[in-house]
Amino acid sequence: MRDPFDRGSKWMIGHHGDSLLHLAGAPRVRSWQALQAEVVHPRQLPDGLLEVFFEDRTDPDLVLVEVITYADQRVREQLVRDIGLVLIDRRTLPEVLTLVLHPRGHVQVGSQEELRSRLAWTHLQVNWRLVELWTVPAEQLLAANDIGLIPWIPLTRFADPPENVLRQCRARIDEQAPPEERANLLAIAQVMTRLRYNDPRLLALFGGRQAMIESPLIQELLAETLTDTKRKDILLLLADRFGSVPPELIAGLQAIQDEVRLSALLVWASRCPDLDAFRARLS
Repeated sequence: MRDPFDRGSKWMIGHHGDSLLHLAGAPRVRSWQALQAEVVHPRQLPDGLLEVFFEDRTDPDLVLVEVITYADQRVREQLVRDIGLVLIDRRTLPEVLTLVLHPRGHVQVGSQEELRSRLAWTHLQVNWRLVELWTVPAEQLLAANDIGLIPWIPLTRFADPPENVLRQCRARIDEQAPPEERANLLAIAQVMTRLRYNDPRLLALFGGRQAMIESPLIQELLAETLTDTKRKDILLLLADRFGSVPPELIAGLQAIQDEVRLSALLVWASRCPDLDAFRARLS
């Protein structure tokens, strides 16, 4: 399975981006929408790009959001790259929010990066808003009464026994979540809980295995994992039979999302007389 923390975080950005802005201490939001990140760059994408109308401004602001599962010093390089991509594509320097979910030893992400050219003629300093989730009080997020903050709470700071806090989270989701979002919110809350606790009893508070099965987000993730596996199997089979696989065949396979068609191509990869025959079936 692909990183469930990454997929769950992107879903939260797309559906509850305003909640993340609240978590970062942004001004009050009048309206917002998640923009298609693909327009920024086809391969290296930020986790999210929001167009936000704050209450005290008439023009929208761009907010680039990166959610990092574990603290990692390489994040700074990634953030500089993402900022540059947005600046090039949109001709606007975005506001940047970095949310780190879990600590890793004594590693710190930091809130700025400085770059200098070899001759020191050019100096670039970039800053961003950093939120380390384990330092945020759970009571603060519960008091906000915002359903979009609830799945993050298992990773926040609290003195009460975990079971008590997680039961409050489950009750909020049951009472306040829109029906069409409830299954995904339960699944994401469970994913976040698993990042911190390896206790089946705590995961069961969010529905356990059954809740994961019922989540459209997790079903989509599993389906993508299955299609990825089939693509890899096809390429391994072709490489074993015919040697290296041309890049255009690899690109053609990557463009196919239909699981049934990939299954048929997997069979054909084991039977086709040569790569030209496979190429003809692929196209």
